[in-house]
Amino acid sequence: MSISPKVVRSLLAIAIFASTALLPPVLRSVTRKPPNAEVAAQLDTAKDEAFELARDADDMTSLLRNDVSWQSHAEMLNRIKDHVNNMGKILEKLQSERDEASPWQQQAIDRMVPLLKEIANNTTAAIEQLNKSQLRPVSGDYKDYLLQNAETAHQLADIISSYEKYDRTRTKLEELQDKIEPPTN
Repeated sequence: MSISPKVVRSLLAIAIFASTALLPPVLRSVTRKPPNAEVAAQLDTAKDEAFELARDADDMTSLLRNDVSWQSHAEMLNRIKDHVNNMGKILEKLQSERDEASPWQQQAIDRMVPLLKEIANNTTAAIEQLNKSQLRPVSGDYKDYLLQNAETAHQLADIISSYEKYDRTRTKLEELQDKIEPPTN
């Protein structure tokens, strides 16, 4: 007894439909890795610190437009340095918990590293430049370091905030998806 090609095509079409309709919900439930609560809390702390850093970096660039003493510049650079150091401690904790983090949390951590390094390097260079030229600290490389710091600090804050928004949206989508999918038994 042989099966006609028409029957084979029909059975194949049914099998493909069933596998595409039923397998993804099963795979989603297996592959979903929920966010790590401790990592989420650290990312929230990092977001707050990054927004403070960005605000202070903006304040620092405003000193370029005003005729203020080099001591004011030094004081503001110390505030930025403190933010960078705080972010470094937060990032160190995040990296130690990276393996337990969800994929999107790992990606957020990975994206933070080069930005924070750039801010740290620019801050160090600005401090060194200020120490060399205290008379008129608003020109040349010093100005470039401060402007780049402000831009990069905003990028850092925006990235962390975007990942947090992504998590809220992803969670809501998964909840809705669970509501509309038939139970798998």
